[in-house]
Amino acid sequence: MLKQSIAKMRECISYFRNYLVNLAFKLGKWRYLPILVILIIGITLPYLLGTVQVSYSIPNGGVIKEINVKVYNDSGCSISLPSIDWGLLEAGSSKNRTIYVKNNGNSPLMLTLSASNWIPSNAANYITLTWDYDRQPLNPNQFIKVVLMLVISPAIRGISSFTFDITVIGKG
Repeated sequence: MLKQSIAKMRECISYFRNYLVNLAFKLGKWRYLPILVILIIGITLPYLLGTVQVSYSIPNGGVIKEINVKVYNDSGCSISLPSIDWGLLEAGSSKNRTIYVKNNGNSPLMLTLSASNWIPSNAANYITLTWDYDRQPLNPNQFIKVVLMLVISPAIRGISSFTFDITVIGKG
């Protein structure tokens, strides 16, 4: 098909070139021959360059890495955990909460924990959140049991209630 298209294009260009040369002979104006040559080249070259094209398709596919961590209330990972109520806490006390973190993505992850958006903002000076995550990779569809520990400083003063966001981050 490509060879036929190129042959047809060359035939058309040859016909057009011959037509212009014959026209120059009939008119007897050889002084215009350089202009006709430039015109022929200017008209035919873009068509030749624009129509000769070769392509090769390479089938391909891949998997997009998905990082998707969810936190659950149960070991069956069926009850999501939208919030934690730490209950009544006293200065110098601590409280533990067991959660289950599942990798719903398709690549292994390392987890990190962060606490942010403290209200009141100075609560972060007296309240500490830690966990017992052992820094082992969490494979796709795997879950782990993690214990969160909230520790209240004995020096806490002037804070009767608090809120903050707990974020479990999966990096892979």
